[in-house]
Amino acid sequence: MFGLGFGEIIIILFIALLFIGPKKLPELARSLGKGLREFKKATSEMSEQITQSDSNETPKAQTDSAPESKS
Repeated sequence: MFGLGFGEIIIILFIALLFIGPKKLPELARSLGKGLREFKKATSEMSEQITQSDSNETPKAQTDSAPESKS
């Protein structure tokens, strides 16, 4: 997990608990989780749309490049 060991994660959580406080920490973690979930949802929807638009594109007919008559 991001190259962090178990002990390092415990230290980070302890420091967060000291600065934020025990009452606000669960609320902060919940809102962070919701934000990450929305970000993942948005990125997956965008990648689906890009994939669908790539598969729906058809090559243009070459009727536009018909030779012009010279007069």
